[in-house]
Amino acid sequence: DWDDIPPSSALEVISEEEAVQIIAEPLLPVQSSTLRDYVDHSETLAKLVHLGVDLSQVEKRQKAGQLLLTLDFEKDVKKILLFLKDVGVEDNQLGPFLTKNPYILGEDLEALETRVAYLKSKKFGKSEIAQMVSRAPYLLLFSVERLDNRLGFFKNELGLSVKKTKDLVIRLPRLLTGKLEPVKENLQVCQIELGFQRNEIQKIVYKTPKILTASKKRLKQTFDYLHNIMGIPHHMLTRFPQVFNSKLLRIRERHMFLAFLGRAQYDPAQPSYISLDQLVSLPDEVFCTEIAKASMQDFENFLKTL
Repeated sequence: DWDDIPPSSALEVISEEEAVQIIAEPLLPVQSSTLRDYVDHSETLAKLVHLGVDLSQVEKRQKAGQLLLTLDFEKDVKKILLFLKDVGVEDNQLGPFLTKNPYILGEDLEALETRVAYLKSKKFGKSEIAQMVSRAPYLLLFSVERLDNRLGFFKNELGLSVKKTKDLVIRLPRLLTGKLEPVKENLQVCQIELGFQRNEIQKIVYKTPKILTASKKRLKQTFDYLHNIMGIPHHMLTRFPQVFNSKLLRIRERHMFLAFLGRAQYDPAQPSYISLDQLVSLPDEVFCTEIAKASMQDFENFLKTL
């Protein structure tokens, strides 16, 4: 699982070791069991609940409960809410957003504005920034230096143009907030263990950024099956990298059914060619009738024999 870990301060980047060592302190005084108990006494909590913040989720996050109890709604919270709306977080999304990232309420408004200004200076449009912030709620907790380093990393590591780098992080903004280690490892796996060339990796990642955060084990197993069992060459996998996002079971069942019918032909030079896209992305019904030229019943009966 590739969850983001919020930095404990905007400028600090937590290493993986430190992240593991953070032991959640009890959030609240012993005599009270939940944040809920405070709602009657705290205008801030009452208003956040009204906005749709789920306090039972917030109190699972380290120090978040303590933070909320120290904030004054009029003085501290309101300006952040206005800021988020200005960035493009919809009214009905404010509650879910703050449930995921309550820490933003304790951030310095100027620092937050500086980070948005930085993204604008890099030519991210308003709607793109709104989309990124909604999909990667921790994004604005990170300093301009970190965001800049990240964009630089993907640009240089993948040899992408500025525009393509932007495109990549708009589609998967978690690349800016998550840890870099798994990403570096996946790039290594693609190159060293799976044997893709640098320009192939560039194309694969640009088409399906999720490969950068996929499980290494799954990547290897899927590649092994496609390349070594089905005989798909690297250049074809580069053309249809979305196949790596498919479940291996689905690929295997469909390939075996096609092989059983004598229709497993993945060479584009052949008349009965079946593209990897057709193999994995079509619903079962369509796959059976149009690709396998068989009925769903035939497919289901075949699967029982496996």
